[in-house]
Amino acid sequence: MQNYSNNNILRGILVVLLFSGCSTGVKVPDVSHIPINVTIERFDEQLFRIDTNNVLSGIKLLDSTYPDFMPVYIKEIMNFGPLADTNLLLEPQMHQFLTNKDFRGLQDSVEAHFANIKPLEKDLTQAFRLTKYYLPAFHAPRVISFISAIGNYAAFTVDSILAIGLDMHMGADFPVYRMLPDYPDYVIRKFTPENITTNVMKVLQQNYYPLRDENVKLIERFIDLGKQQYFLEKVLPEVPEYIRLGYTKAQLKYCEENEQMIWQHFVQNKLLYSGDWQDVVRYTAEGPSTQGLPGEVPGQIGAFTGYRIVKKFMEKHPDVTLEKLLGTKDVIQIFNEAKYRP
Repeated sequence: MQNYSNNNILRGILVVLLFSGCSTGVKVPDVSHIPINVTIERFDEQLFRIDTNNVLSGIKLLDSTYPDFMPVYIKEIMNFGPLADTNLLLEPQMHQFLTNKDFRGLQDSVEAHFANIKPLEKDLTQAFRLTKYYLPAFHAPRVISFISAIGNYAAFTVDSILAIGLDMHMGADFPVYRMLPDYPDYVIRKFTPENITTNVMKVLQQNYYPLRDENVKLIERFIDLGKQQYFLEKVLPEVPEYIRLGYTKAQLKYCEENEQMIWQHFVQNKLLYSGDWQDVVRYTAEGPSTQGLPGEVPGQIGAFTGYRIVKKFMEKHPDVTLEKLLGTKDVIQIFNEAKYRP
């Protein structure tokens, strides 16, 4: 009897984990039949296995293995110039990088921190399968890992490759981050393994549905960010909302408790249809707080507000698919039909 009872308890816990959507309450569809399985290729490890007595051969080998990524890595991420035979500085620069004790120490830390990459592969597999479920045109990319010498490359795509900067996800307490003046606390707190899937899926969503930058009104950017957050809710149902938004738990709680006040700020100051780029940046860019609002309101508050507008719209239009939502260019229509009134 005791065993039977324990089995029931375990089965119940499993059901809750699988179908509750964790803190979001989102019902997760069964996507186990979708033939996507993510294996992360450790470019970072292969790079630091290059024989430093024969750097050029190692570069050529990596270029043949990663023909789309290697030129971008050399030129754009590491700023070593073009990957070409005419670049005479490439070999000494790469040799210096691979033999530098600080960079090798960074790679050693990355390898120790991410010695077991399988949990991340499992999370990305589920996220990619859910993306394929909702967006049939989605093709799962080849996934590789790299380090940028903490150059703020969390994740990006190159053709059919998705690259993850593991050195940008070492945990907020990683001491090296505090030594660099370019990264304030509100940025460093997001340099965690828990943020990898959110960073990855944001990049993939923007790859299919780029944000508009020209002649955009504030409310349009709100809706675009809201659509992105709604997408993240669907494909990352186990990730807490505060992580998807890039807030702290306390910041999200404050926003939820003061949702009406935040909305009234935009209405009363006639900001919603502002095309001033400074307004767009002020309310949609990252920051420790939002200028003009109480200090407890985080930066990129437009994502919070836009997310709630989009959720209200989707509640009123249950027939609208995620694919149709993301493809809707007339975002003002979404705003008008949502009738958002917190």
